[in-house]
Amino acid sequence: MVNEGAGAPRSRRGSHKVVPSSDQDGTGEVSCPSNGETESLNKKSPDPPSHLKADLMRQFDTQVNEFMDSLIEESASLGSSHVSTVFPLSDKEKSKLRHTRPSQSQSKQFVIRRSLLDDLFEVNHIRTIYHMFIALLILFIFSTLVVDFIDEGRLVLEFDLLVYVFGQFPLVVVTWMCMFLSTLVVPYVLLSVWASVYRTSNHRALWTALAGSLLLLYQGLCLGFLPTYVVLKNGLPPASCFILILEQVRLIMKAHSFIRENVPRVRSLQRNKANSLAVPQFTQYIYFLFAPTLIYRDNYPRNPCIRWGYVATKFSQVLGCLFYAYYIFVRLCIPQFRSISMQLFDLRAMVLCVFNSILPGVLVLFLAFFAFLHCWLNAFAEMLRFGDRMFYKDWWNSTSFANYYRTWNVVVHDWLYYYVYRDFLWMAQKQFRAAAMLVVFTVSAVVHEYVLAICFGFFYPVMFCLFMCFGMVFNFVLNDRRKGPIWNVIMWTALFLGQGVLICLYSQEWYAQRFCPIQEPSFLDLLKPRSWTCTPLAL
Repeated sequence: MVNEGAGAPRSRRGSHKVVPSSDQDGTGEVSCPSNGETESLNKKSPDPPSHLKADLMRQFDTQVNEFMDSLIEESASLGSSHVSTVFPLSDKEKSKLRHTRPSQSQSKQFVIRRSLLDDLFEVNHIRTIYHMFIALLILFIFSTLVVDFIDEGRLVLEFDLLVYVFGQFPLVVVTWMCMFLSTLVVPYVLLSVWASVYRTSNHRALWTALAGSLLLLYQGLCLGFLPTYVVLKNGLPPASCFILILEQVRLIMKAHSFIRENVPRVRSLQRNKANSLAVPQFTQYIYFLFAPTLIYRDNYPRNPCIRWGYVATKFSQVLGCLFYAYYIFVRLCIPQFRSISMQLFDLRAMVLCVFNSILPGVLVLFLAFFAFLHCWLNAFAEMLRFGDRMFYKDWWNSTSFANYYRTWNVVVHDWLYYYVYRDFLWMAQKQFRAAAMLVVFTVSAVVHEYVLAICFGFFYPVMFCLFMCFGMVFNFVLNDRRKGPIWNVIMWTALFLGQGVLICLYSQEWYAQRFCPIQEPSFLDLLKPRSWTCTPLAL
């Protein structure tokens, strides 16, 4: 199925074009304007001479061939997957498609399209699954109220866990404002000053090195060190930590994309002696900082209006997911891990802990995906009239982990692909593709582990090991050549088990850090998991 807004192929014959009308009905059918030539043909005799029949057949054949050629040429900018899903291409056409692509693959193309779940929720069968999750939330709420009523003799409507994890929120807001304002000013000013000096100076290499050093210094100190220092110095609780650290990572990626996309343009304009505007307008940069994408463009496809009801629905769903996660931890996690933390660390307890953590781990995975990648990003996209809503693809249908990594979070995947994978291949002259993939996995694993270590307050490289060990192995073993339902089952089994391991080990370490504190820990104590040595006597 062709993505909405991806653009219709054009047929060329002389000066005539088949141009899609801007007025489309709800079925997606495009009406084409009538042509004077076709009208005159329709008025001819129903039994034309044989030479006219031959001319018409040749004309029809030429138009069909030109239509297919233009379809293949335009599909190069959108990827062959969009075409092959509608028109199965022959080997000759696929070969032509490969040769029409430029030597360097096209940059990301933004088109107007809806998020996949918005389309799926219009199907009653799929929407029923959404209703089942709402029913499960209602049961969680009732079960919590009933248990509290039996234990306390009254209805307890306190949310101590939520109040704790979002503690010191004013400090979070002030720190975020400083981070955002610095990102708003410093990269743009540095690029503007460098661009103006680069076009007139005879020491371009020196100025480029100086501007690059200042940018790295800013990102390392202002965006890198200061937010981390605020988090650790003030002992912020987990949710407040996640807000600051994830925003820190997002702003660093945004600033890198802005500089990375505009520096080549400035240098290209200098080589071509062009006088066009090299640095984007400040309003374009502001829009990019809020837009739900990590790939900078001067302009994005925009929707004509804002549906404020849609925005309110998405934000209410984010709030609902937050309470959903609260009840999952209150009913499924906290009672279990409090009892486990009173036991010795052994293999039996570990196995039971992992399997008991699969259900809450999977629910947290679904909630994180739905709340952030669907609701949060769609809400901001709607307020900004941002047209391209492909923040994820059908990752649940993946039969390989390679496809899962590409489709789970398209926003981050695009940044890693264009600015890590492709840039590495460019520096390596398109060699060492396996090394480029290893670099991508390493960067992703290190950043994930950094976020978890800072937010939880301890170093326990479970996520790093899962990424670098099992993630790399599954990426090559369960590759794109694996097809069929059995591979989808294997993918889901491994994903469920991985979520159980993450919830189990991090929860055990969280309680061990609090029940078995060390007054003056050495560097080795900071690296060694506390749950391995924490005993009931120490509790």
